[in-house]
Amino acid sequence: MTQEHEQSAPARSVLEALARAERAVFTRKIPQSARAKVEFLLTRTKASTKELAERLNTSRRTVERYRAGKLKKPQKKLQEALVRETESEWQPQVRAQARERAATSGGMWVECEAYFGFTANGSSDDGRVRYISTPISPTYVAQILTARDEGKTEEDLQPIVAEAIAESYFTDWGTRAIGLRADFTSVGYINLSF
Repeated sequence: MTQEHEQSAPARSVLEALARAERAVFTRKIPQSARAKVEFLLTRTKASTKELAERLNTSRRTVERYRAGKLKKPQKKLQEALVRETESEWQPQVRAQARERAATSGGMWVECEAYFGFTANGSSDDGRVRYISTPISPTYVAQILTARDEGKTEEDLQPIVAEAIAESYFTDWGTRAIGLRADFTSVGYINLSF
């Protein structure tokens, strides 16, 4: 998938939206060619072509050929693995600073289309698809990032995001609709930004 296409296609999961938010804070472009990506990843694996081949789910010889420049255009599966692994290792300090800032003081911005159902005393507002754009507090950002780092699934992250949106958008930071709980399902798209 090309970068232009990826930017125009909306994220459909919280995990994907988090990955995109982190990529958006990069201060330099990731290596573009397959050879440059392989060279970069080899610096992270201490030049172990065996370890890199395992990470990319390919042969050691294939890694060596890309490193030498003998192969230039990877097949789709290998290209996706190269992009995924390069982005996961690219500018770790920049990503860590953005996560720290968002989890302690800055929060995040969430924009989504999803089905929201509600639970509250005396509520007459039935659930429906809503388009929402709102900030979420650093407390929830910290919970979301911690859950993701612990390997939690999309199903584990969605209730945290729903609670964050309910606090910010529906209850106006606790000043109205006290006790409202929102359920967040059938995500059409979701975008997060630091």
